[in-house]
Amino acid sequence: MAQSCFVWRGRNKRGKQCFAGWRILFVLRADARLPDARENIKNLIETIAGGMIMASDKQDGHTSMLEIGSNPWEQAQPHLREALDEYSYKNWFSQTGFDSFQNGVLTIRVPSQFFANWLEEHYQDAVSEAVQKVLPEFKAIRYLSCPDAASAQETTPAAVAPQTPPARQRIVKPRQNFNGFNPRYTFDRFVVGAGNRFAHAAARAVEQSPGRAYNPLFLYGGTGLGKTHLMQAVGQGLLAVDPSLRVVFISSEEFTNQLIQSIADKDTQRFRAKYRRVDMLLIDDIHFISGKEATQEEFFHTFNALFDGHKQIVLSSDRSPKEIKGIEERLVSRFEWGLVTDIQPPDLETRVAILQNKAKQDNITAPTEVLRYIATYITSNIRELEGALITLMAFSRLTEQKISLAMAENVLRDLIGSEKIKPITIEQVQRAVAEHFDVRIADLRGRSRQRQVVQPRQLAMYLCKTLIPSLSLNDIGEHFGGKDHTTVLYACDKVARDAETNSNTRQTIEQLTKAIRS
Repeated sequence: MAQSCFVWRGRNKRGKQCFAGWRILFVLRADARLPDARENIKNLIETIAGGMIMASDKQDGHTSMLEIGSNPWEQAQPHLREALDEYSYKNWFSQTGFDSFQNGVLTIRVPSQFFANWLEEHYQDAVSEAVQKVLPEFKAIRYLSCPDAASAQETTPAAVAPQTPPARQRIVKPRQNFNGFNPRYTFDRFVVGAGNRFAHAAARAVEQSPGRAYNPLFLYGGTGLGKTHLMQAVGQGLLAVDPSLRVVFISSEEFTNQLIQSIADKDTQRFRAKYRRVDMLLIDDIHFISGKEATQEEFFHTFNALFDGHKQIVLSSDRSPKEIKGIEERLVSRFEWGLVTDIQPPDLETRVAILQNKAKQDNITAPTEVLRYIATYITSNIRELEGALITLMAFSRLTEQKISLAMAENVLRDLIGSEKIKPITIEQVQRAVAEHFDVRIADLRGRSRQRQVVQPRQLAMYLCKTLIPSLSLNDIGEHFGGKDHTTVLYACDKVARDAETNSNTRQTIEQLTKAIRS
């Protein structure tokens, strides 16, 4: 009986390429035509995708999946973790596990049907994006409710995936369109505040006049501040006006991976044509190409081709062009040809507005004092901000309780950190403001209308309202000369409006907030 043996090079659990050492033994009938059989086997081996082989099981007639050392769900985790705040990732994905991948459908084990529904409703886009990066042939997600899902990551899934899904499985197709855009990332869903107003205006200008206004547009700032949202809003806004335009959004990591694949396939011309003939190219996290000489060389020529053709380029990074180490100077200078603008962490009022917007989108009923509580203690990352609100909603639905300040303080204690949650009193606020402006606490509590007292008093009222969510306007007024609620509201609104346009006011608020919390 003739035999033919093939050896496959796989990846270990950490994703590093290694000689797997597995041998797939094909036993051929003695009367089989060996050349034809070998060719069929070769074709079969070439269908390996994501570390898996699709084969036909002649014994039971089912299409089986032979797992040979790779777990696409595990490989997708770094991308998923990057897209989410740490708290959301830990709460909702640490208890999931890989089950199978068949006919483009990835089956994931989850602890309960509630988990399945929740992931579908709130994390479908993030999951789809992460999986597509490691599994190009991915078409849909199927969530399988089972009680042992928490340990599924550590166990080996069954080798044979059944054709008929169990009754409690639910298939969820990705919502992204072919451009890879997230339909939630549009201008009308973007909350504008003091820290991102200029970047938002620049993005709007690019959308309305691509290739002419600010080319390239370079956005930079910390993680989770809205760079990707703005970039995709530009692309989707342009497509809404003219769907025939060729608009491509891609991460620099994926750009690099595609370049490497094109070199391996000896098909770099197709790669170049794909990116040099677009009307708009949006590349996220351009700092990823740092130290990658081949990618920088290819992107240099792609940039020149698009720029010379008056095609719009939009780039994002976690730092300014000059601060990116390992990038060629000729690229740095080109990044600065257009407009370079940063996005700052949102101020308190913007954080509250972001939460209000999220609550409206997801039909979450939460008191304003709860939103202010979250916004007060989560200050730098929009993903964590929204993740905290989603966590509260999940707890509310699971326990069938209304969201309240007491619930927020209890549920979010681990996220915020108990060391950050120090009770703040009106006296602390008054003391900090009095020291900063060199006025007496008695003057803040009095009725003096002198300018040097009125402004600090208004700022102190504003800080009491924002830092102590449980206080009513009347409560605050009683501690500032017996002012009524309309006077307190006027003072708070005045300070908030001033902070929108006056950087000195914003800086003073931040300084005082830190001093009061410390």
